[in-house]
Amino acid sequence: MTVIRGLREALVLFVIAVVLIAAGVGVWVAVSGGEFTHRLGVACLVVGALLGMTGDLTLSRIETMPARSVFGLAPEREGAGGGRVLTGVGIFLFVAVPLIAVGILLVA
Repeated sequence: MTVIRGLREALVLFVIAVVLIAAGVGVWVAVSGGEFTHRLGVACLVVGALLGMTGDLTLSRIETMPARSVFGLAPEREGAGGGRVLTGVGIFLFVAVPLIAVGILLVA
């Protein structure tokens, strides 16, 4: 059951990302002209790479580590929180990698 919830969450995140990317690229093409599919591919590559690097809380954890150590707090634990099923690895594998693949297909 958890696998199905995780895949459903990944699908929702992927669809939301594609819709937002398409809207942004639509504005980009409306303002400056050009080819929609090529720019959509480039935008998918960029957003997929950004999600791959920052899809979880790793960067924010790195930023708060010195403060947590000064106050004697334990490091934050890796895991899904707030009702999320996917961890950072799941977001990378099931959202960022497909976005990058779609971007490569649209650019080529």
